[in-house]
Amino acid sequence: MVIPLGDLEKTRIVPFVTYTLIALNVVMYVVQRDRGDAFTIAYAATPYEITHNEDIRVPVAVNAENTEPGNEQARERVFPQAPGPYPIWLTLFTAMFLHGSPLHLAGNMLFLWIFGDNVEEVLGTIRYLLVYLACGLVGTLLQIGASPNSLIPTLGASGAIAGVMGAYVIWFPHNRVRVLFIRFITEMPALVVIGFWIAMQVWEGLGSFGRIGGTGGVAYLAHVGGAATGLVVAFLFKDRARHLRMMNEARGGWYYGPDGT
Repeated sequence: MVIPLGDLEKTRIVPFVTYTLIALNVVMYVVQRDRGDAFTIAYAATPYEITHNEDIRVPVAVNAENTEPGNEQARERVFPQAPGPYPIWLTLFTAMFLHGSPLHLAGNMLFLWIFGDNVEEVLGTIRYLLVYLACGLVGTLLQIGASPNSLIPTLGASGAIAGVMGAYVIWFPHNRVRVLFIRFITEMPALVVIGFWIAMQVWEGLGSFGRIGGTGGVAYLAHVGGAATGLVVAFLFKDRARHLRMMNEARGGWYYGPDGT
């Protein structure tokens, strides 16, 4: 397992949008814990609600296949409900700021903290925020499109952050990223770290087609959709990233080598 811990490429800006997004996600998770599961599900993106433009306000029982080896029985899950936003499609955006567990939140915010500042520097404040939301939106829509009648809610910032990573790997493929690899801390190029992560999402996404909408778990297609959107944005603004890199190098160096100098 490869877990990124930080990158060695510094920015010349204070990434206010990245820090604000991290703060909003943390605050929203505190609100989730206070309001309970009904609140979380109401403001998550439920495919059936989006495709039928209907806010489900009563508890829903879903028979989800138990995919554990040797156990083919269906298990029933009950999703509590509460009034969601109006119109209900706004959950496509509110879902980006909700998380299913502290580990889910911590993992997403770690990736955003590592890769978000450099992408924000290239795109600028407003453009970066719009790209972040667009990547999250496309990722959620792809997940919903694969199972439009599913009653299992989708939530998390993963699709948006996957888009940030997609842009990062195009603009900074050779940047060194400090990672935890098995039990050791080492450095790897961003192309390897992010490229491997994207490849895994595609592989797992293809393998999850038969289970989408029937079970919970990781929304791999949301990751794929977000990353693909980020890649497109990266190519659209590749000249901007190259110009900024040349300017920073001329001003005293932007890149940091393996020894941090």
